[in-house]
Amino acid sequence: MLNDTLIVIISTAIPLSVSLMLAGLGEMFTQRSGIFNLGVEGIMLMGAFVGFFTVYRLDNNLLGLLAAMLVGGLMGLLMAVITITLRATQGIAGIGLYMVGWGLSGTLFRNYVGGITSIEGIKVMNLPVLSKIPVLGPMFFQHDPLVYLTFLLVPAAWYVLFKTAWGLKVRAIGTTPQAADTLGVSVEQIRYQCVILGGVMAGLAGAYLSICQAHIFADNITAGRGFIAVALVYFGRWHPLGIMGGALLFSLAHSLQRSIQVYGIDFPYELAVIFPYVLVILVLALSYKSKNLGPTALGKPYEREFRG
Repeated sequence: MLNDTLIVIISTAIPLSVSLMLAGLGEMFTQRSGIFNLGVEGIMLMGAFVGFFTVYRLDNNLLGLLAAMLVGGLMGLLMAVITITLRATQGIAGIGLYMVGWGLSGTLFRNYVGGITSIEGIKVMNLPVLSKIPVLGPMFFQHDPLVYLTFLLVPAAWYVLFKTAWGLKVRAIGTTPQAADTLGVSVEQIRYQCVILGGVMAGLAGAYLSICQAHIFADNITAGRGFIAVALVYFGRWHPLGIMGGALLFSLAHSLQRSIQVYGIDFPYELAVIFPYVLVILVLALSYKSKNLGPTALGKPYEREFRG
């Protein structure tokens, strides 16, 4: 019984972590370049709706994912224009973007769908041979394709950030944009690229919820995951592996509270529901020193000095 419960908790937690990892990795690049985007939640909501609606109308999962990534990129572009070109306060701009995504996704859903409607979406893909391994198979190798892809994106993000010339530029701009500018690196261009990339990833994260996980769209389907993803960037110290670890920790807590309810364990329901969120707050509070490891130019608009 204990083994079965453990298998259920872990096998449920892994797909729950995917949307957090996708959005968190995208926000990591955004913040590494010096931009703080609190609008991730709104971008995820729009990605979730657009992805769902595309599959609902065209019955094509790939087009649904691509459409969600496109709308995410466009919302990232909007955020970039507001914060980089117009130099608006990043925190307020992000909240505004969240409200736009929240309101627009709900309005479009009510006008063009009308009610809860399910789609077939992307199904589970059992990996040959590996999915048959006792205990490990059900936990790790019986998931939808985006789960495997997301975990492959973690080392890919690490390689891009730490082993490529572009990644070096991103880190330099997030730390000392003046020095990078002096060396001929376009601060504005790199920041635009990172914010748009973050939007694309957040859009894909939202589409994962509606196309792969729930197979429906509903108001507030993200349930705060965008804000959690932003917090996980701090928890993970702006590193892909740290973000993955934080996403898995939160998802395990979330899966545990679900199991408490399903199996009727004698534990207060209200405490079980808030447990994952309390855990995030506690972890962030205990890792306060991580702020000293972050990009020093984070949240600060850059204005190029005139050089004759």
